[in-house]
Amino acid sequence: MVSRASRSDRSRKPLGAAKLDELALAYVARFATSRAKLTRYLSRKIRESEWVGDVDAMTACEAVADKMERLQFLDDRQYAAMRAGAMTRRGLGVRRVKAQLFVDGIAPEDSGEAIAEAEDRALAAAIGFARRRRFGPYATRPADDPAVRDRQVAAFARAGHSLALARRILAVPPGDAEAMAALDAEAALD
Repeated sequence: MVSRASRSDRSRKPLGAAKLDELALAYVARFATSRAKLTRYLSRKIRESEWVGDVDAMTACEAVADKMERLQFLDDRQYAAMRAGAMTRRGLGVRRVKAQLFVDGIAPEDSGEAIAEAEDRALAAAIGFARRRRFGPYATRPADDPAVRDRQVAAFARAGHSLALARRILAVPPGDAEAMAALDAEAALD
């Protein structure tokens, strides 16, 4: 295995505008991405290489991102909707969705609809989280120990759910089919 020090000692490969275009096209072909994530990727490639273009490297990077948007390979609004939907289906809450979209560089005007949809699906996401983790009504036995209950509430919080929603779901005893059906019916209305 090559150490980091020896890698940085090697001469850097030249990188120009044409190669930057190729890198961007390969990246958007392989990954669903936002403009900010693509720009970060291209910036990293520029830092790792020796820039040989006629224009400033970061200007070229922005120009490539603009081109990918014009060609409709990038759409931050669509990316936000896809990312938020996938996260809520995995059982993650609104706070985690908001945080991830912020990290992905999605502007508030592009993430608004996706966050609103995640808020509408908050109960269904929390129920899915409880079902996967076997908490509350989906547990095999009741969590009578306050320390266990606190850990479960903390897991809900880390997943981005509100504490009120976590406590509401955890209050349903395991195997209470009527309460589970009521929760599922309420989630379906969202």
